[in-house]
Amino acid sequence: MGLVSVKEILAMAEEGGYAVGAFNLNNMEIMQAIIEAAEEERAPVILQASQGALKYAGIEYIAALAKTAATQASVPIALHLDHGTSFEQVVECLRNDFTSVMFDGSKYEFAENIRRTKEVVDIAHIVGVSVEGELGRIGGVEDDIVVDERDALLTDPSEAAEFAEATGVDALAIAIGTAHGLYKLEPKLDFERLTEIKEVVSIPLVLHGGSGVPDGAIQEAIRRGIRKINIDSELRKAFSDGVRAALAKNSEEIDPRKLLTPARDAMREKAREKMRLFGANGKV
Repeated sequence: MGLVSVKEILAMAEEGGYAVGAFNLNNMEIMQAIIEAAEEERAPVILQASQGALKYAGIEYIAALAKTAATQASVPIALHLDHGTSFEQVVECLRNDFTSVMFDGSKYEFAENIRRTKEVVDIAHIVGVSVEGELGRIGGVEDDIVVDERDALLTDPSEAAEFAEATGVDALAIAIGTAHGLYKLEPKLDFERLTEIKEVVSIPLVLHGGSGVPDGAIQEAIRRGIRKINIDSELRKAFSDGVRAALAKNSEEIDPRKLLTPARDAMREKAREKMRLFGANGKV
């Protein structure tokens, strides 16, 4: 089928009233788990590369994995840069056939965030690549991007409307109370804020920090307009649980395939669970 843009995938989600899972890709086994889940659930899916993934595997390897998967798959797959840090990095992703990029300008003042994000939009749109922007700051840790939870700022609805209009982004990541990583306490999402943002912003809305958010809260967020949900930590936990289970079964095992296969299976089932929760299953 080949890679498609996130804009195309989220347009279908907007029309259908569901959300699409964006799962972080770091190696072949993770990619296989995600794609197998999407095929089994007949769900569109977004593969995304974080800063850590690009440092670990390299942009060329990540892109090659995703492009290989897309050519063999029968469901829509997009390749997305998560939390892009610079214009130069975005350009490198465009050169390697990413079909979507996120520029995270949330650390800048509002006007500077607009300026830098629009600069990315202008070049990405020339080659048909969609762009996600971020307004507000999400707590926790996203690889090497750290935000103190006490200083995390929620998205202002009036600024969201201005930001979307001024930048021309295709999707907007908003801060409504989630955090990156696994939660110590149950997160409390600001649903009224989400509704206010949805009323003034016409583009699809994105929820970062989706791992560990209670199912009921996820479903309510989707009902109020969230269309892309980022999942990473729960896949990591499934991976590590699978490896631990294999070693518990045979502590002397040295064949990486026999350690990674159960890890891949565990990640596949977790991804399937999320696709069903998001309502994306059966949409292809």
